[in-house]
Amino acid sequence: MSEKTIKIEGVDLVMLFGTNNKKVDHLSKLFPTLKIIARGNAVKVIGQKKEIDSFQQKFDNILQHIHQYDSLTISQMERLVADESAAMLNDKGDLILHGQKGRLIKARTINQREMLKQSSENDMLFAIGPAGTGKTYTAVALAVSALKQKQVRRIILTRPAVEAGENLGFLPGDLKEKLDPYLQPLYDALLDMIPAEKLADYIEHGIIQIAPLAFMRGRTLDNAFVILDEAQNATESQIKMFLTRMGKSAKFIITGDATQIDLPKHQSSGLVIAQKILQKTSGISFVKLDEKDVIRHQLVRRIIKAFNKHQKKTEK
Repeated sequence: MSEKTIKIEGVDLVMLFGTNNKKVDHLSKLFPTLKIIARGNAVKVIGQKKEIDSFQQKFDNILQHIHQYDSLTISQMERLVADESAAMLNDKGDLILHGQKGRLIKARTINQREMLKQSSENDMLFAIGPAGTGKTYTAVALAVSALKQKQVRRIILTRPAVEAGENLGFLPGDLKEKLDPYLQPLYDALLDMIPAEKLADYIEHGIIQIAPLAFMRGRTLDNAFVILDEAQNATESQIKMFLTRMGKSAKFIITGDATQIDLPKHQSSGLVIAQKILQKTSGISFVKLDEKDVIRHQLVRRIIKAFNKHQKKTEK
């Protein structure tokens, strides 16, 4: 048996160890043959030398990840230990843009990083995955970055106006007032990246447009970065209509979660159909995100995992 003490400097210990050492406990589960003890600003590891050396390499990746991203979730820790994220360390290409108050907006998971790569290589990208994986936020960040770099003249953000178990007709106000709360997640993402006054100016002058999917019919969207969010709630005809709006010098990103379809039971999701039809089409790429990409509260990841498990049992 061997033991090694690893000193920790320049890292938020609560972020690293978790409240009441929850992350240390989880780390111990990932290395069941080692005894891992967190004491002050150090970690003591007891076990076979070869396994301790392997642990230190993975632990160094975790520390480096915190230095680079100022973030560490349980899922990120698992990916770092599995070596899936090792390739993303020390890569400045993860930075998408500087947001409000100098905030660095980066790809925070492997699949978010893959979104950056595929968007740069293809004019149309489908990002499909569960809630909380940052697919919409990453897409909006890519759009804002393209606008700031003058790669496009405008940003167009759209969603199908399908109620998630609610009825928009009962909301007060005109059509815009009814739809604005539904489109709020897109406004929230933009406000992280663009000052409120400038965003209002962009919207007033049509540089940034946020509208329901039905408003896209008959348009040709050129010199634009266009995002269709919540695409699982678009019908086959709506998806076809949207995709064929693509004009010259345009970038399209389609995001959606095939497990949260709010369409009536007799209607098929256009996102699911498009995925089958366009999977091998040149110039179109698909990135699939999963529960390991969830960057919200760790319970969200567990909820998604539990629902996926239930669905598999139901299908069987």
